[in-house]
Amino acid sequence: MKRLPGVRYPVLVPNHKGLENLFKLLDETNLQPPVTDEISIFTAATDAFTRANLNTTVAESLARLEPVARAALDRGLRVRGYVSVVIACPYSGAVDFKRVREVAKALADMGCYEISLGDTVGKGTPEKVTKMIEEVKKSVPVEKLAVHFHDTYGTAVANVFAALAQGVRTIDSSVGGLGGCPYSPGATGNVATEDVLYALKDSKYHVAGTHNGTIDLDAMVNIGWWISEQLGRESVSRAGRAIRANKEREENDKRAKL
Repeated sequence: MKRLPGVRYPVLVPNHKGLENLFKLLDETNLQPPVTDEISIFTAATDAFTRANLNTTVAESLARLEPVARAALDRGLRVRGYVSVVIACPYSGAVDFKRVREVAKALADMGCYEISLGDTVGKGTPEKVTKMIEEVKKSVPVEKLAVHFHDTYGTAVANVFAALAQGVRTIDSSVGGLGGCPYSPGATGNVATEDVLYALKDSKYHVAGTHNGTIDLDAMVNIGWWISEQLGRESVSRAGRAIRANKEREENDKRAKL
């Protein structure tokens, strides 16, 4: 795989064994630049979720992640942390935002350059997102925060703008709205990249683009459509479906005039 400038290729590392496997791969391939220079580690804001997902408590998961982060940093890798269920937990309900702050701070203290706050269930609203981020900012600089919204209830794009208003500048998204969560029944994928890009088109926020500084929304829509077809599913991007439908109508109109 050819690495492109400005593109990050993080590897999800659930535990120390996973990190050992990554180190082995890096040593065996010895590529320059290496296959990756970044790992992702994850935990959650509730014990109920970590028990279902990791068979451990939040405190135990953090204790396991600390040596993983330290070893990765010693190797020269960057570390990104993830906190799941920052708004609501499918097993224990509403989440205490103070708990989210504590977990995010623990990840920051481990050396994570960025902590992604995940609304895994997708129950977030702009009001809840605002309060959650306000709480987390008490212990973690906003420059270190990212957000990750699943679009289960159709509020993900609105939540993105709430996060931006709080100073967050990194938004996780997935082309075509791919994704889900096996430990969160009914949860849909992450907010569609196409929807976020379309919503930000006329806003005051600048979207960091590709190496030439631009993002081709039409190309992004085509990619989302293609990968969804490969997976045997429909793209759930609202903007993607609308843009695609408009283009098909324009093409049909052109053919009708011939």
